[in-house]
Amino acid sequence: MGDDHSAAAGARADARLAHCAPMFTPETLEVVMVSFEGPDQYSQAGGLGVRARELCRGLAAAGFRTTLAFVGDPEKPEEDEDQGVHLLRWCQELSRRSPNGVYQGEYTKIAELSRTLPGHLITHVIRPAATQGRVVAVLSEEWHTTAFVRVLSDRLHANGLRDRAVLLWNANNLFGFDGIDWGPLNFVASVTTVSRYMKHLMWPHGVNPVVIPNGIPETALRPVDAGAVRAIRSAAGTPCLAFKIGRFSPDKRWHQAVAAIAELRSEGLPARLVMRGGIEPFGAEVIAFARSVGLRVTDWHDPVEDAGGVVRALVDTDGAPVVHLRRFLPDQVIAELNCAATTVLANSRHEPFGLVGLEAMAAGGVAMVGATGEEYARPYGNAIVVETEDPAEVASAMRGLVEQPALARRLRAAARRDAADFAWPIVIAGLLARLRFMCLHQRVQLPAADTGTPVRLRRPAAGSRPRGSAAAAASG
Repeated sequence: MGDDHSAAAGARADARLAHCAPMFTPETLEVVMVSFEGPDQYSQAGGLGVRARELCRGLAAAGFRTTLAFVGDPEKPEEDEDQGVHLLRWCQELSRRSPNGVYQGEYTKIAELSRTLPGHLITHVIRPAATQGRVVAVLSEEWHTTAFVRVLSDRLHANGLRDRAVLLWNANNLFGFDGIDWGPLNFVASVTTVSRYMKHLMWPHGVNPVVIPNGIPETALRPVDAGAVRAIRSAAGTPCLAFKIGRFSPDKRWHQAVAAIAELRSEGLPARLVMRGGIEPFGAEVIAFARSVGLRVTDWHDPVEDAGGVVRALVDTDGAPVVHLRRFLPDQVIAELNCAATTVLANSRHEPFGLVGLEAMAAGGVAMVGATGEEYARPYGNAIVVETEDPAEVASAMRGLVEQPALARRLRAAARRDAADFAWPIVIAGLLARLRFMCLHQRVQLPAADTGTPVRLRRPAAGSRPRGSAAAAASG
């Protein structure tokens, strides 16, 4: 009898759940992302602009009304559309006086963003959404937006709308942490970051962020042109071709990569390195070091618009051990190099997430990553993980890939399979699931899953404070 009763109760519960919809749908949620960087060339200085563009495109593709507010190109329209994303270019007058990119005059832009953007979002996005029964999630990125988040929370509170917007603030790296007033920020927003490694680094600041990983567009998982891959490998003229792309920073372990190439060549394996760095002054030190260990470095200034450009760079540099590509590389070319190379050297000593390694895996490459934020990597399961600063570790792993083609094939297959778990639609689904808890924490009204009408959640446990103004937090 007891078993029958339990079975009947379970059947009734299953029947009820069968009619439930996700809590956050395009009918119940709008999204605003606030980021200094964005999709404009003017607005890109690192990976943040790509993250903002792709995350917002992913949300829009899922049907959510999505706004991306960023410090945009002063010569483009103030408001625009990009693949379903409403672009809001802010601080354009300041950018017109600062033509050298998004971070020129950044403190003045921070002040302007914090002073003027909250009112615009309340008037044009949050209040209209609340009137129609939708919650607005405001995702803010990096230290530049911390003052904005506090001002927005205060303005929402003053306008009686604080319970209609859930505020998130995300850290992609450690930049600017010393200038953040962590107490008020943690009071008004849910703090997030991109890896457990970053989460642990943030604990000393008195916050316990929620981990929401970075993602890759589904297009990154498309098969790479096999003909292009064969052409690049043939042009390299070696069984050991390495590719490294990233900023010229000591954190990227450029010296380790270069020294590994020198060690392999001294052992009789004619390894070559194709590299694409940034404009940072440390690049000159990397080049000088390469020459000091006996490697000829050839700069390649011609445009590289397709695999043919890579082939010419490899062939016309007379077998140079290091080919330094000095021009912009399209995403397609990067994917082809990722796949064609024996390994992609993403061997950083500090990496909050490690998007370069994940992109290499998505292309079917063998990523050789560091051992910090690259939590997608399983040592010799889907990638190679470098544990030390010793160039011999990298050289040994590269020689192993040359000597064991079956190992390389296995790693490439596993890499593509596992990288798919980080496609933006999957990451976004996790973000939406997290929002329920964040709304509860901030006392934001949640929509009823079946009707889209707001319902009040139960009150938080005794002892927790209501989410009000940052000023209240600072004085508490």
